[in-house]
Amino acid sequence: MFLAALVWLATTAYSLACAIPIKGRLVQGGLLTGRVVSGTPVSVMGKPVRVSTEGLFLLAFGRDATQPVELKAGSVSCMLQPQKRVYKISRIDGLPPRKVSPRAPEDLARIRAENAAIRDVRRVDSPATDFAGGFRWPLTGRLSGVFGAQRILNGKPRRYHNGVDIAAPIGTPILAPAPGRVVLVHEDMFFAGKTVILDHGHGLTSVYIHMSAITVKERQRVETGGMIGRVGMTGRASGPHLHWGVTLFGTHVDPQLLAGPMPTK
Repeated sequence: MFLAALVWLATTAYSLACAIPIKGRLVQGGLLTGRVVSGTPVSVMGKPVRVSTEGLFLLAFGRDATQPVELKAGSVSCMLQPQKRVYKISRIDGLPPRKVSPRAPEDLARIRAENAAIRDVRRVDSPATDFAGGFRWPLTGRLSGVFGAQRILNGKPRRYHNGVDIAAPIGTPILAPAPGRVVLVHEDMFFAGKTVILDHGHGLTSVYIHMSAITVKERQRVETGGMIGRVGMTGRASGPHLHWGVTLFGTHVDPQLLAGPMPTK
């Protein structure tokens, strides 16, 4: 029943971890795309996942994933063991104390509301398969922050970095790295500043923050290479850059694994 899926594997780069056809990096922070015959039920650790009419499905490994995951398609199952990675330590100083350790009740209420809005759009499980064509970099520039790095902000340990930072001059255009639908636009988040989130289907979303300008509206469809905003340093930022993150529901994955090496031009 996997004949069509095996033809797909023969024409694309892949990581074959078991008899179920999948492609991607089987590592912490990796996103895997599988393909089975349309109508084949697929589950991850016993939980059903969406399968498109073309037989596509997604699964992801978080930054700290260490346990094997059971993938099952029809009557075929296997265990996927993510490889461990070594993460960097990122030290950033000179940030406004209010943006590192917020204490004011109005700031805390604002942060809770903004986090809830982000969680809501990341719960959406749309049938779109805009992820199928892969991702490219939303702009070119120096990588000033990498996925998974332990952040030390103003000397204080904080949560790990859940995306990549691309340093570029203020006003540099930010282009959609894959097709998608705009599901969130916010002009001034406490930490993120001007923020856009795109939905690429099956629970896969991408976020763009710290922008100086937003050029799209909610519910708008964008194609690969379409402009969504401009680089800035709004929110909690020590210099102009784009923070780009990719998430499968609540699991952050490494955008660099999806886009490959940064283009030199």
